[in-house]
Amino acid sequence: MTEPVSLDAHLRAAGGPAAADLTVLVGALAVAGKVIARELGRAALAGQLGATGDTNVQGEKVNKLDVWANDVVVRALEETGLVGALVSEEMAEPLRPARARGRYVVCFDPIDGSSNLDVNGTVGTIFSIRPGVEPTQPGTAQAAAGYIMYGPSTLMVLTTGAGVDGFTLDPTLGEFVRSHHRIRIPARGRIYSVNEGNFSKWARGVQRYIEYLRGAEVATGRPYTARYVGSLVADVHRTLLEGGIYLYPADAGKSEGKLRLQYEAAPMGMIVEQAGGKASTGRERIMTIQPAALHQRVPLLIGSPEDVTLGEDFIAGRRR
Repeated sequence: MTEPVSLDAHLRAAGGPAAADLTVLVGALAVAGKVIARELGRAALAGQLGATGDTNVQGEKVNKLDVWANDVVVRALEETGLVGALVSEEMAEPLRPARARGRYVVCFDPIDGSSNLDVNGTVGTIFSIRPGVEPTQPGTAQAAAGYIMYGPSTLMVLTTGAGVDGFTLDPTLGEFVRSHHRIRIPARGRIYSVNEGNFSKWARGVQRYIEYLRGAEVATGRPYTARYVGSLVADVHRTLLEGGIYLYPADAGKSEGKLRLQYEAAPMGMIVEQAGGKASTGRERIMTIQPAALHQRVPLLIGSPEDVTLGEDFIAGRRR
């Protein structure tokens, strides 16, 4: 029987000049993930569900666990002494830790999909690690990206630029152990994931693409199956393993899109590209966008390369 590979051993084996730093930083995020997973399991009993009554910098309702989880991640990363700036959905401005040596910027969404919390739905933590001190960098600058999904098991999916691996939290060991090695997304899938309640607000090209996916044709494997959790982590994770496409396009009320570039779209883009997939706004590659603002929003099409390319063709009017 093969000896299980721990997250720490996996990172140390990766080598390279940044391996030691990434081991520390990802290790700190793993610790934060364990703490968050434990709290989510007892949130209803501890009075941690529901909203605070406040709104964040994006004008969105803040849940109690959003604030609490943000503090957990901040404290864990501050302890490393490696972070020059922290960028979070829950903070209007970058946080610059006093003890920092200024070698990395970490962008994160402490609890993605927090609207699912009150119904015991799947949520996650998304993170992006970038060298330097500049808080706004394109996705191509990322040294590592990943997410921690809190579902039936707690799972970290991670890339450091050499493929994608998954690590499941073993409750008996209290450690993340490699459970998914060298994940590859299928070139094409048969599942699409989108909030179809927004259909009437989309541009006609997006509508035509969804209508195409719903249409029946044996030769092209249609109709596709619709699946939508409402948590970016959960929906992209399924897409990563099974193929297909996740979309959050711009609409009449959100012309710039809804998802945040720095701590949602860019890290997910790195993960999916490293697994052989594609991430796009519908018109340009997510990873090459230079952020114009700390909390910039973008449309997102992400998943199997053939499915994303076809979506781009419909949006551009090359397919009807």
